[in-house]
Amino acid sequence: MIYVVVGTQEPFDRLIRSVDEWSRLSGHKDIIAQISNASYKPANFKYFDFIPADKFNELFMEADLIVGHAGMGTIISAMQYQKPIIVMPRLAKYKEHRNDHQVATANSFGQLGYVKSVFSHKELIEALNERHLLRPAPAISEHASNSLLQTIENFLTKNFIAV
Repeated sequence: MIYVVVGTQEPFDRLIRSVDEWSRLSGHKDIIAQISNASYKPANFKYFDFIPADKFNELFMEADLIVGHAGMGTIISAMQYQKPIIVMPRLAKYKEHRNDHQVATANSFGQLGYVKSVFSHKELIEALNERHLLRPAPAISEHASNSLLQTIENFLTKNFIAV
């Protein structure tokens, strides 16, 4: 199953429209999407405006592939559940976001090989057609490592707490 997520803050019609067209052309219907308050409603797969957290996590675990915006929550969840993910950043020029910070996120995680970054309808269609080649990023924990916590504690103690 392909799980498409756009986050909870804003719709992402460009992404949903592209996945819907791919679904129609490819015949792939095993898709569930969380689309927020989207203007565009897909015709070729099941969707919900919002999904409760427990059901959201359940669908994430069941999915073979995640497709979403380049939000950190979506990327981190894919890494925690070890799911391959295609990300399409929201773009300010389309008024999908106030700035292009998701482009930087997509580029950075893409260069690390943790996500498949796409920036257009055409690239998304190609990535979906080649989804069998995608691999998940290395797993991460939902908790910070002890070494990271110790480093932060040492920094704070050294710089901000009077001895």
